[in-house]
Amino acid sequence: MKNYLAYFVTLIGASFWGLTGLFVDGLYNEGFTAWEIVAIRLTVSTIILMPLIAILAPRKLRIQWKHIPHFIGLGVCSIVFFNWCYFTVMKQTSLSIAVVLLYTAPVFVTILSKYFFQETITNRKITSLVLTIFGCSLAIQLIPIGNMQIPFISIVLGLLSAFFCGLYSIIGKQVSRHYNFLTTTVYALCMGSIFILPTSKLWEKTEAFQSAEVWLNIGGIVIISTIGAYTLYTFGLTRIESSKAAILGAMEPIIAVLIGVIIFNDNLQFLQVIGIILVISAAFLTVYHKRRKITKTEQ
Repeated sequence: MKNYLAYFVTLIGASFWGLTGLFVDGLYNEGFTAWEIVAIRLTVSTIILMPLIAILAPRKLRIQWKHIPHFIGLGVCSIVFFNWCYFTVMKQTSLSIAVVLLYTAPVFVTILSKYFFQETITNRKITSLVLTIFGCSLAIQLIPIGNMQIPFISIVLGLLSAFFCGLYSIIGKQVSRHYNFLTTTVYALCMGSIFILPTSKLWEKTEAFQSAEVWLNIGGIVIISTIGAYTLYTFGLTRIESSKAAILGAMEPIIAVLIGVIIFNDNLQFLQVIGIILVISAAFLTVYHKRRKITKTEQ
């Protein structure tokens, strides 16, 4: 049972990511661009999380200079570039298309984990990946495709978002060997905000920040979909294989679909139900381990 808490926490973190599109759409409606939304997400998260850790657990802020490139990789590649690609695809096409392209990430993670951490690509993992991708496609209604036309640039950016997202599991796993999950999360967000804030020109939109609706969406994307999601996911990442964490992260599109049904009264189609069942089955297959029977000769 020792790893089941880590599995559960990882699922919760991924579920919080599933709410991201709700807040991003609200900020798009207020006139913000994808780059500006990423800057807001990272900067406000850092402003909240850094002082909080400094007060409650100051030792968690101690890092070695040699590990700064790792945190830069996490913050810039795995958060800034990932978020920008993801939000841009969401704007160009739809949340559904952005999500299904994003969740090719477990494929990248499983392959990279094989070479970086010597994690075994088992038949169970391959089956989970197939179920995850196919289930996501059904859940967000990419299948059946019909006459849907997706711009080539959106496909490229969507796959890049998956790759950059997958890097978080790879780099995060490496960093987690040396630091607490809180340390990893706060410095990743900090490095990302240092990179993006000077180019965001958010100071030119001071009027927009006077809206209560804007701050409601900022609060949601920061507290729930950033601090909560990244902290919980990184915590789980320290205790389970990165490829498994990436597969469990596929709960995000399921939450996105459920949000549409519960909040926006979307009708849940039969194929979507099948897709949800497939993704949940993939998650179960990932964490379930059959107990080996003990024979008399082993006793």
